[in-house]
Amino acid sequence: MNILGLYSQMPKFTAIMDIIRLLWIIRIVWAVEDVLMDSTTATAELGWTIYPSLGWEEVSGYDEKMNTIRTYQVCNVFNANQNNWVRTKYIQRRGAQRIHVEMKFSVRDCNSIPNVTGSCKETFNLYYFESDKDVATKVYPAWMENPWIKVDTIAADESFSQVDLGGRVMKINTEVRSFGPVSRKGFYLAFQDYGACMSLIAVKVFFRKCPRVIRNGAIFEETLSGAESTSLVSARGSCVPNGEEVDVPIKLYCNGDGEWLVPIGRCVCKAGYESVDNGTVCRACPFGSFKASQGDQQCLQCPINSRTTSEGATNCVCRSGYYRADSDPLQMPCTTVPSAPQRVISSVNETSLRLEWDPPKESGGREDVVYNIICKSCGSGRGACTRCGDNVQFVPRQLGLTHPRVHISDLLAHTQYTFEIQAVNGVSDQSPFSPQFTAVNITTNQAGKTAVNTAPSAVSIMHQVSRTVDSITLSWSQPDQPNGVILDYELQYYGKNTAGSNSSLLRSQTNTAVIRGLKPGTIYVFQVRARTVAGFGRLSGKMYFQTMTEEEYNSSLQEKLPLIIGSAAAGVVFLIAVVVLIIVCNRRGSDRTETEYTDKLQHYTSGHMSPGMKIYIDPFTYEDPNEAVREFAKEIDVTCVKIEQVIGAGEFGEVCSGNLRLPGKREVLVAIKTLKSGYTEKQRRDFLSEASIMGQFDHPNIIHLEGVVTKSTPVMIITEFMENGSLDSFLRQNDGQFTVIQLVGMLRGIAAGMKYLCDMNYVHRDLAARNILVNSNLVCKVSDFGLSRFLEDDTSDPTYTSALGGKIPIRWTAPEAIQYRKFTSSSDVWSYGIVMWEVMSYGERPYWDMSNQDVINAIEQDYRLPPPMDCPNALHQLMLDCWQKDRNNRPKFNQIVNTLDKMIRNPGSLKSTTPLSSGVHLPLLDRSTPDFSSFSTVDEWLDAIKMGQYKENFANEDLATFEAVSQMTMDDILRVGVTLAGHQKKILNSVQMMRAQMNQIQSVEV
Repeated sequence: MNILGLYSQMPKFTAIMDIIRLLWIIRIVWAVEDVLMDSTTATAELGWTIYPSLGWEEVSGYDEKMNTIRTYQVCNVFNANQNNWVRTKYIQRRGAQRIHVEMKFSVRDCNSIPNVTGSCKETFNLYYFESDKDVATKVYPAWMENPWIKVDTIAADESFSQVDLGGRVMKINTEVRSFGPVSRKGFYLAFQDYGACMSLIAVKVFFRKCPRVIRNGAIFEETLSGAESTSLVSARGSCVPNGEEVDVPIKLYCNGDGEWLVPIGRCVCKAGYESVDNGTVCRACPFGSFKASQGDQQCLQCPINSRTTSEGATNCVCRSGYYRADSDPLQMPCTTVPSAPQRVISSVNETSLRLEWDPPKESGGREDVVYNIICKSCGSGRGACTRCGDNVQFVPRQLGLTHPRVHISDLLAHTQYTFEIQAVNGVSDQSPFSPQFTAVNITTNQAGKTAVNTAPSAVSIMHQVSRTVDSITLSWSQPDQPNGVILDYELQYYGKNTAGSNSSLLRSQTNTAVIRGLKPGTIYVFQVRARTVAGFGRLSGKMYFQTMTEEEYNSSLQEKLPLIIGSAAAGVVFLIAVVVLIIVCNRRGSDRTETEYTDKLQHYTSGHMSPGMKIYIDPFTYEDPNEAVREFAKEIDVTCVKIEQVIGAGEFGEVCSGNLRLPGKREVLVAIKTLKSGYTEKQRRDFLSEASIMGQFDHPNIIHLEGVVTKSTPVMIITEFMENGSLDSFLRQNDGQFTVIQLVGMLRGIAAGMKYLCDMNYVHRDLAARNILVNSNLVCKVSDFGLSRFLEDDTSDPTYTSALGGKIPIRWTAPEAIQYRKFTSSSDVWSYGIVMWEVMSYGERPYWDMSNQDVINAIEQDYRLPPPMDCPNALHQLMLDCWQKDRNNRPKFNQIVNTLDKMIRNPGSLKSTTPLSSGVHLPLLDRSTPDFSSFSTVDEWLDAIKMGQYKENFANEDLATFEAVSQMTMDDILRVGVTLAGHQKKILNSVQMMRAQMNQIQSVEV
């Protein structure tokens, strides 16, 4: 459609016409030409058709650069009534609607030809003829204007004559003409001479198109120009990846000359992405930066005390212990809770009280600190303190005080009170801990008497941290009743055999102190007391500590000497070993017998591995397992590690979350496994062996080892932190919340990690959803390496059951591994099939409540787990392939990865699920569900499957017979009133079993 023509007929759109005209003026991209034919590229005769035969003639000529080309010329000017035609070969249109023809030619000046008649011309005609195929002959189409369509009469700007004394030379003219619209598959061109002396030097046929461009954040694909020179072809743009439309529709107009006009509408980068490369790319915000909303703004660095867990973040997550209030902008630093108020001063007047205090030392980085007063009445007896009644008055108020003072009245006489002064700010309500406070104890008096602050109670216990011949380091606990902010501590000490009057004093701002200048082997007496604004509390009881004697000190050095010498010797031995290894390698041709170390070296470097591919080395092949730790795990200084909180318990100790700040690197969130105190050397070796294994792996779907801490206590293994924890519990917490494609994506990540381990010749042995960790981006990573090999026989975990001298996870383990301890990558594939079932059932326990022995028996009888609810057939078939009894028939992990990739690329393959009516073909008869024929009523059956609470629901729906129950669908189960997902699955599986058993009985009877 000719847009300009349409608008020109509608006067009310004159404003739009003005805009269109402006767009024509402001052009942004030059056209691209696609050449359909170019006579100058011919390497042989052009072979165009000539009519009549004595007209045009094909000859070799020269272009303006004196390159040899094929040309057509004609010069029959001495004969009247000339009608000479030359026709090109068939030219394919290739979708073009408007064709352009560029002609280079020269024409002889008629006045320069002597004795010429009046029939001499200096022009020629251009025609075209459309056809869907090459049908031209010597007589068709006819050599006349109809059926040919005339494009134009072409005249020369300059003609030439023979070179003469005037210096005139031949001139080459260039003219371009266009025609359209064309609609057939191709066309011919024809040139008609009717009396000129001319040469057709070159003909180029082409069409124009607007090229692929990116403008205003949108991609506009290559677009052919319109059929008319005034046509505007509208092209719809699509936002660059991670871009979003803000003005729609996003358009560019391609004009008839193949030029783009100024775009209409635009795209901007969505939240978490910023525009780079002149708006052609939306790049994810790098780690440590964020962008909260769509727009042209750039990513901002995370504010103080916050971080991102992935690229493309829309906000920064506050670090542990820091928070952001709802009203805080995202670019504001994360803040924390304030410390307790300081230096409380109280003044009691009969039954009223005035409290004043200093602001907290740390405000948490905020300016909205206020104070709350908690009043507790402790009565005259020894009972527990209780909150004060409503009769107590606070001026100006009890909560939300903006100034550090309050007046309290209407207290009871002769009563002990405790007042807690809390400091809170805008993020205190987000902290899991109670606000920090300073407490003060007050006892009211009768009229005329004034009470004072109570001094702190005595310190109850003191500990020796370390000692030398002339110093002792001590620490002590805070008083049970500080009765205010403790300003400092006073330590008194003297020799046991000296008078107490000769005691020395030492002040400490903290509850630790180093006492120096003591005598060797001498017993000293120590006492400590705390001080508040009310003064010193009572001295603690006497504690006795002794400095080391010279003999003890020297003995301790001797005990450490072998360690020092051993470390040095180990370094020397290592250097010698390196030199020997170099010598051995340089003497391959010698007849010397290779050592056992050479054998081991060849064992680990030979085989069929690809060049550059690493192979797993079992740390237990090292004579000294500590050497494996040093080789494969990086030692981290304990000062770089900060434990934040305990998040679980492992086999060897606690599992914590914390932060790791290596020199020159940014702080990262990590998981920390600790070795509990009192460990044996074997436990330490087994604990660190996991780091020796993990340190050999480097894959995005394998948990990453940051390093170990072995030179201080506790011994630690530090890995990347996985925000969503173990896969099984994560799925149970999010039951039904993911699409099938998301679940398949998780399975694909696990399979990719296992393929990497298989390529490394590592067998996991304990692959299960509990040993897969999930990060905030739903990336699944294989973890817990080698732990199942070291399970003690007295373990209480029912997951691992004795089988031929060891403990293995029966429900996840292949039959040959259970019976013969034959662990291979094929047995890992069996376990992977169980993991698939766990994922698709959202963390349900494999084989439900069946005993381990029942599971073993069922597998031996070729029964397999049924598909979880809504599980696609393709996925369940892959599970069954993984559970082939013959391990040689199971797929390899690389085949599993390829299969899952195909499913992801073709989501339609995941839509088919097993209907309920197919229960007779279930791969596993659930041995946890009793045979329904052993019960006389439906109620007994419900009790047997532990669903007795639904008896009344079944009765109300007239489900009193097994025949009726066996026909139930999921809709029926919901109608009965079963709303819990776990109960729905339990009843549905039991109904499937009942239907299968009924079908089997009927088939036997037949």
